[in-house]
Amino acid sequence: MINSLMTFLRETRAATAIEYGLIAALIAVAAIAAMQGLGNSLKKTFTNVSSNMKAS
Repeated sequence: MINSLMTFLRETRAATAIEYGLIAALIAVAAIAAMQGLGNSLKKTFTNVSSNMKAS
């Protein structure tokens, strides 16, 4: 039983998988934030272009 417990405590694959999951989640959050900022900028640009085309 002690050998099984020691083997379990030495196991690092689960910890590595959790770390990769956290890194992927952080990248996803950063990408979503960047895309929202870009989306707002594009909306302003297209609104400006649309307004200028109507004025001409």
